Amino acid sequence: MTPRIRLAVPLLAAALLSSACGGGGGGSAAAPASAQPGEKIKLTVGLFGDFGFKPLYEEYKKTHPNIEIVENVTQFNDHHNNLVKRLATNAGAGDVEAVEVGYISTFTAQPNKFVDLKQFGLDKRQSDYLDWKWQQGLSKDGGQVLGLGTDVGGLAMCYRKDLFKKAGLPTDRAEVAALWPTWEQYIETGKKFAAADVAGAKFTDSPGEIFRAMVNQAPTGLYDAQDNIIVESNPDVKKAWDLSNQLTQEGLTAKLAAFSPPWNTGFAKGSFATIICPAWMTGFIQEQAKDATGKWDIATVPGGSGNSGGSHLMVPKQSKHPKEAAELIDFLTSKDNQAKVFKEEGTFPSIPALYDDPSIQNFTKPFFGDAPIGKIYSEAAKALKPQHLGPKEADVRVAIGNGLGRVEQGKQTPDEAWTQVLEDVKKIR
Repeated sequence: MTPRIRLAVPLLAAALLSSACGGGGGGSAAAPASAQPGEKIKLTVGLFGDFGFKPLYEEYKKTHPNIEIVENVTQFNDHHNNLVKRLATNAGAGDVEAVEVGYISTFTAQPNKFVDLKQFGLDKRQSDYLDWKWQQGLSKDGGQVLGLGTDVGGLAMCYRKDLFKKAGLPTDRAEVAALWPTWEQYIETGKKFAAADVAGAKFTDSPGEIFRAMVNQAPTGLYDAQDNIIVESNPDVKKAWDLSNQLTQEGLTAKLAAFSPPWNTGFAKGSFATIICPAWMTGFIQEQAKDATGKWDIATVPGGSGNSGGSHLMVPKQSKHPKEAAELIDFLTSKDNQAKVFKEEGTFPSIPALYDDPSIQNFTKPFFGDAPIGKIYSEAAKALKPQHLGPKEADVRVAIGNGLGRVEQGKQTPDEAWTQVLEDVKKIR
């Protein structure tokens, strides 16, 4: 799997790759010693994909020649599971660790395991951020700054213009967006695509990320504000479940589990015509479908907005060099560097002052037919409404995703799968 992607929480079991992984190594739980002037320091940065930081490291080392930065990149699920284990054993974590939004509440609930960045003055950054993004990085009581945000995953829909043309559908992005103001109309458009019988292509990849997008658009998601799991009682979750399974039942999915090797190959082969497209997905599409320049474009997502993904950078207390790690986080998440990473990798900034910046507003990509990527994702980010995330958010999403996968594989009916999902979710504590 190409490491470029900024992974969202996987929804299908096939996506949860479980190969053993190394990395980490920020030291033991011993009390950190202050670095001496000119002392050579090695900082380890644990990531779950290519965050676009490598050029920034080189820039940083020009003014910090005593700092060596080692990046440890592993797959999404391995990264977060290993971090849980390393915190529990007080050994093996990096100096800086990335945490995706689906897991952020799991780790901020353990403030004793992370450095309060406020002690190094990073509370000064609060005014830079979207308020809800800043709040996500705080301890539950709001008293400690445990992580600074890198990006947000404002939603859009990427689509293949060539496949739409073959199906007799419009290809202009404004006309395409007009096809699906609602998810029900998205499915109706999918039926038209299917009726055209475009060789080798289905309307979408799989139902998992569609479900995630729909739930993320709701006022309340999988948890209520008191951290109770409300999968069974929230009608928006059941509606998302029913519509996602309708895609499967209508034969509109390519049955490609998100983030699996066959899914990666599907981009190059043109196996699906649409895909949920948070900003970070654009870089991944471009990497996987190198020969498809001009074939992909971007339209607004049904429902108009939403968020999928986004991360924070945190410093485990195991770090021997917390001050230097905090300074590196401050640099990597700066306004200028978030803008640079967006232009190179597609990950959209979590600093709203950039959203009206001409260099962002006017940013386009030839690969996507010069689509106004900056404008599209700025508008999506501005429309975002934050949703409360519970402490086992990722586990709940995996249980639901596994259910969607069983339906897609023909192992259960939607009702049978839903019954099992509710049983599985009740076991999550």
